[in-house]
Amino acid sequence: MNLVLEKTSQVAWFTDVRAMLQALGLSASEFSWHVSDVETNRHPNNEPEGWWTGAALERLLSQDGLQFIWGVFSAFPLGTRFDVTEPPFADGNQRLWTGSAALKPQLDGALFEIVCWDSSATLLIGISAEQAARFGQTYPDAKLLVSGS
Repeated sequence: MNLVLEKTSQVAWFTDVRAMLQALGLSASEFSWHVSDVETNRHPNNEPEGWWTGAALERLLSQDGLQFIWGVFSAFPLGTRFDVTEPPFADGNQRLWTGSAALKPQLDGALFEIVCWDSSATLLIGISAEQAARFGQTYPDAKLLVSGS
């Protein structure tokens, strides 16, 4: 299932990845992460990209006020690592906006993906129906990511 959260006053800013995970009922420490195409409000283009342990990402996300302007967070089962030849990207990726129900995370094997889109939207790609329902309880303005969103 794919959701988008945009055009809402329900968040202080886009994208607080820690808050998005909490709304899904998840913690970064439950997964291994591939992080790419990152720009933040604190260190533009300076956050390390590549593989992160869940614990390391949890520490990064614990910084108050940390906003991801652009970024793709691909969640994998703990301990997953492999060579990534084409990192996922958000900036300029029109594929994300096709509205296709078949849209999947950009890396094979990813459980789901959180995409930070230009400080104006958060896309959740490949989440379960249960996670979508939980997210919708926290953010009722979240919508299915379909054409015309």
